[in-house]
This record gives sequence, structure tokens and C-alpha cells, in this order.
Amino acid sequence: METKVRYLTEKETSRLTGMALSTLRNNRHLGRGIPYCKVGRSVRYCWQDIIDYMEQRKIQTEN
Repeated sequence: METKVRYLTEKETSRLTGMALSTLRNNRHLGRGIPYCKVGRSVRYCWQDIIDYMEQRKIQTEN
């Protein structure tokens, strides 16, 4: 069975995470944040890397 990996543009990633484009770009420059791929000048973020990044920062609250 083939697993399909979905890659998002930085604009799509910005919308999904609520992070400003400038934050994503600054994090890349500083070598932190969500892992990414570069193909030529294009930057792409793997859907699963975005989800993993957000899940690692989840804060559990008391109910």
C-alpha cells in the first residue's frame, strides 16, 4: 500500500498554524521551528511534520 505524503506551501502552513509568514521565515533562518523542504526556491512543509510540531507544544489543562 502506498502512503501519500502531502506537502504544503508556507502560506498554507501559515493559515493552518496561525503563525505569520514572517515568523515561519524567521524560524527557518534561525534553524528552528517546523521542519521544511526546499525544492529550488520553493519551501514546503510536510503535513505530518506540522501536526507533530503542534502536538509537541500542546498544553494540557485541568478539567
